[in-house]
Amino acid sequence: MIESNNFTSLSLTQTDNKITTVTLNKPEIHNAFNDTLIAELSECFIKLGEDEDTRLIILTGSGKSFCAGADINWMKAMIDYSHEQNISDSQNLAEMFKIIDECPKPVIGRINGSAFGGGVGLVAVCDVAIAAEDAKFSFSEVKLGIIPAVVSPYVIARIGPGHARKLFITGERFDANTALNIGLIHGLVPEAGLDEDVGAVAETILANGPAAMHQVKKLIAKWLDMDSESYREFTVDKIAKLRTSPEGQEGLKAFLEKRKPEWRRS
Repeated sequence: MIESNNFTSLSLTQTDNKITTVTLNKPEIHNAFNDTLIAELSECFIKLGEDEDTRLIILTGSGKSFCAGADINWMKAMIDYSHEQNISDSQNLAEMFKIIDECPKPVIGRINGSAFGGGVGLVAVCDVAIAAEDAKFSFSEVKLGIIPAVVSPYVIARIGPGHARKLFITGERFDANTALNIGLIHGLVPEAGLDEDVGAVAETILANGPAAMHQVKKLIAKWLDMDSESYREFTVDKIAKLRTSPEGQEGLKAFLEKRKPEWRRS
């Protein structure tokens, strides 16, 4: 288990069933991005991906917001950035999203409040996202004369180019019902029921093979990157390897023997 006191912008809690909750913990700025939060989220998810005491990660925010995009003081500093500084800054942000997206552990987004700009990118890199029904969302970058460039690969993969085109261009705010209808989130509940709903999803996920779920994330990533013939060959090879892997063998034997697999007994 990694310690919360390693971070200034995050808090971590862990339950007995190996669920680690990562909370963006700067409610006074609506958990907005700055250099520190970006670096800490990257470090945190790298460590949790390797942490034997973590099987599942819940990502949420403290206070009224999930993540309000860029911190205003961080934005003020950007005005004087050189091109090279902007490249470095954007690379750090892009790397953070990539680390969370590729984390070997399942990630549930507990979207406790509104998400704007890059905060919507955080929603999009969660494997499952459950939102409070009063949450609001917006790709507000165009209102500042910029675009949601770094989050776009994850958002477009999630909601499709048609919805992305409209929402990126208008910068309009949309509600949780709209987010559900376009596929950005997978469920919405009253805020009071958020923990119960997220907990039920977590229990469903914990019944599954840990290595298999990691491979599912890789499978989908390959589909996005490969041509159809290469993907077909990849899937044939992958299932053959997984059927003979220790986890695959254990899962099949447990099913035939009508017992729980080892990962459900740990």
